[in-house]
Amino acid sequence: MSGKQELIDYIAAKPEAVAEYPFGPDALVYKVCGKMFALVSEVKGMTRVNLKCDPDHALELRSIFSAVQPGYHMNKKHWNSVYLDGSLPFGELSRMVDHSYALVVKGLTKQQRSILQLRYAAEALYG
Repeated sequence: MSGKQELIDYIAAKPEAVAEYPFGPDALVYKVCGKMFALVSEVKGMTRVNLKCDPDHALELRSIFSAVQPGYHMNKKHWNSVYLDGSLPFGELSRMVDHSYALVVKGLTKQQRSILQLRYAAEALYG
């Protein structure tokens, strides 16, 4: 992973992504239709992003990548914290962002999903 800015740019480019600071200036939260799909923060100079994840897949990722840990201050069953320590390829990180975004979109109301599906291709929403 080349850096925090590349991650933020990737997350911000997701359809209808909105950036907010509901937890203070150190926690950048990205939402779609009011639902959080990513939280970017720094811990001791290292960038961390919390991403939603299917529970079984979350366990699998944690067993493969040391940079993937149970979600810090989140429901550890459904969220991972991913540390940008240089060990994780950007392609894998972007896939995790896509997965988190798609899970949140799938959990939106039917009306919210319908509006998004009229505006964007299914691939942009669900990967």
